[in-house]
Amino acid sequence: MKSDRLLSILLLLQTHGRVPAHQLAERLEVSVRTIYRDVEALSASGVPVYAERGRHGGIELLAGFRTDVTGLTADESRALFILAAQGAHAALGLDDALGSALRKVMAALPAPHRPAAEVTSRRILVDATRWKGGPLPAVDLDTLQDAVFADRRLRLRYRHSDATQDSTYTVDPYGLVSKAGVWYLVADRRGSPRLFRADRVRSARLTEEPVKRRSGVELADTWETLRRQVEDRPGGIEVTVRVRRERLGLFLRLHGGALTEPPDDDGVSPWVTARLAIGVVGEARPLLAFGDRLEVLSPPEVREELAEVAASVTELYQRGS
Repeated sequence: MKSDRLLSILLLLQTHGRVPAHQLAERLEVSVRTIYRDVEALSASGVPVYAERGRHGGIELLAGFRTDVTGLTADESRALFILAAQGAHAALGLDDALGSALRKVMAALPAPHRPAAEVTSRRILVDATRWKGGPLPAVDLDTLQDAVFADRRLRLRYRHSDATQDSTYTVDPYGLVSKAGVWYLVADRRGSPRLFRADRVRSARLTEEPVKRRSGVELADTWETLRRQVEDRPGGIEVTVRVRRERLGLFLRLHGGALTEPPDDDGVSPWVTARLAIGVVGEARPLLAFGDRLEVLSPPEVREELAEVAASVTELYQRGS
């Protein structure tokens, strides 16, 4: 709606100062001509806004002009109070700041919307962590945050999951991302996007060098690129398994993302056949957690790998007795 767009323009100008018309048009998904018409409408309503043309021009509010905007809709008010479970803000040292900010927002809300916002904060909770994922390692995000906000290059000592020794990298950070309760540093290394799990960072030190990011690339763009690389990574081995029906739900929750096709389920048989893709033979080892409720049917090298692991476990316990 036009009224919402006018309010958005006003808030963007208050936040960012002078903004080129084409950037406002991109943010609000309208044409530049529409932006100029909206600016005229704001000016006609008494808002001291003006446009300067030219290479360094843009749309700007008169210096010193501010407005208190409290005209939030009911849905907007409720949306502000649907928050993630404690963890993300605590890791960033922002728990107290969050509570203070919400109290200020509540006080600024239109009176009719306050009860709904308060109820929403008690009735809706978003917990981004997975079930039975185990306790997450403690993560020190202070230095990573400092590098992100100071726009400085970062020297990392990092331990990869499959490595026995640390690696050292100099990176150009874009920002931090929390994915399902796990923090990641998104950064460029030698001009290429990289992903670093914060809990694998052994040490981090800010350098004196300014960050060198790729021109026009933001955190969201880099994260999307890296996320797709992870999710679209092809599996090198297709594994066929049969799962006892009473364990099928758990199997799908843990391994559903690796399935290459829906399970063969006739709704009657006690066993359900499924096919999933893995990168290397060793990635099949978690299937042993299902014990005799899951059997790998093929390929032979995966069956042999699991048989060897099972034999080693059996030998360990027999030796212990």
